[in-house]
Amino acid sequence: MEYTNKLNQYDPAVSEQEVAAAVEKARALAVKNECADVYKLCYSCIDITSLNVTDSVLQITEFTQKTVEFNQHFPDIPNVASICVYPNFVETVGLAIGDSGMAITSVAGGFPSSQTYTEVKMLEVAMAVENGADEVDIVLNVGQMLTGDYEPMANEVELLRREVGEETLLKVIIESGALKTPELIRKASLLSMFAGADFVKTSTGKISVAATPEAAVVMCQAIRDYYAQTGRKIGFKAAGGVRTPQDAALYYTIVEMILGAEWLTPALFRIGASSAANNLLTAIEGQEVKYY
Repeated sequence: MEYTNKLNQYDPAVSEQEVAAAVEKARALAVKNECADVYKLCYSCIDITSLNVTDSVLQITEFTQKTVEFNQHFPDIPNVASICVYPNFVETVGLAIGDSGMAITSVAGGFPSSQTYTEVKMLEVAMAVENGADEVDIVLNVGQMLTGDYEPMANEVELLRREVGEETLLKVIIESGALKTPELIRKASLLSMFAGADFVKTSTGKISVAATPEAAVVMCQAIRDYYAQTGRKIGFKAAGGVRTPQDAALYYTIVEMILGAEWLTPALFRIGASSAANNLLTAIEGQEVKYY
């Protein structure tokens, strides 16, 4: 596919000033969404995440069991959408998750830098799926994106899409904090969608600038415009730096404002989080909760 030519079918990104104005509008609207019902929905959209250098089979098993047992402690709050781990722990999660119905998400494809051989990325995503991953989060090649090498970058995403298979959800991380400008963030989002992404995701959470409301606005506008041309709904995932209930409500509001209420479901809206889970539970329960 000639990806660069497809970009020409879409308008350029809006200006930084227009993005800032949209964020201010969302902040004003978000006040009404700082409530228990919205926090519960946001909680149900979490990919509860453990991506630490200290992870072990024992720690991931206990983490998974705690997640599976969540509704025994909080029966009125819908559980998280998935458990997100490194690929070598996918089987560990699968053994502990039982028939809970939660999805298993694996980061893969050279996460978090995407700096390895394409063949290694292909093998890693394939092994993650073979071991039981329902969803795979990959990182596009940010270096190629920054230097304008759009064709090889998008073609690699397409190769990984094929390797993952159509039955597995593919989220593509654009690392918006490294791309910085609305134009590059928009192009990376559109190229990811052209190449087969089911979701576009802000960040790995492994660099200094992670998810921002500004990036979310640009990415959701790209999703909206892609849907208008193709009729295909792509999900949005905010990850990295989403910590407070107010953060979650703001991203919820941006999705609602640009894409509409039909996107406010775990099928199309996700939050990559660890600390945010306890903070949302605290806001919902009205008292401090340290479940994780």
